[in-house]
Formats: sequence, structure tokens, C-alpha cells
Amino acid sequence: MEDCCESKHPDYSKLIPRINRAIGQLGGIKKMIEERRYCPEIIMQLRAVGSACQSIETTMLQKHLESCVTLAFQSNDSNSQKEKIRELTNLYKRKSATYVSSEIHE
Repeated sequence: MEDCCESKHPDYSKLIPRINRAIGQLGGIKKMIEERRYCPEIIMQLRAVGSACQSIETTMLQKHLESCVTLAFQSNDSNSQKEKIRELTNLYKRKSATYVSSEIHE
């Protein structure tokens, strides 16, 4: 993928505390697994981390659309516009494929 914006990428530093919180939750999940805690308790925590990551992803996507994608379409550069559409399409395809092909591994 090419750079998002010609000048510089959007600032996502405000998301760092949320990312740190998710990292902390993962550490807690690891400890729960090591302690052989009850499966549904672990699954609930995994869902919480997944939800937190999904929220971070949504925030980043929104900012990307508002900045990088908007700039590409304001530029009237058809190659840049097509690239942004291709990037978003590929992101969506990968996410859809993850849900379809996910398997339980032991």
C-alpha cells in the first residue's frame, strides 16, 4: 500500500491509551489461561478485547476516510482515487475472509 497522504499521516496518538488498555487486558487473559480459569470467563474477556480493538479500528478508518481518502478525491487524480478504493476494498476482503475462514486451533 502506498502512503496515506502525501504530506504526513494522521495523528493517532490519542488512541495509544486505548491500545495500552487492550494490551493490559490481553495480559490478564494470558494469566487467566495460565491459571486454568473457567472457559466462559476467558471468552468474555477475549470478546472485550476484540470489541476494544474493533472500536480502535473504526476510529482509525473514520479518520482515514476523512483525511487521506477525502484528499485523494479532492485532488481529482483518478489514479489516487482508484488506489484508495482498492485499499479499502482489500481491507474489507481480508476482514471478511477472516470471519469465513476462522477455525478453532488447539
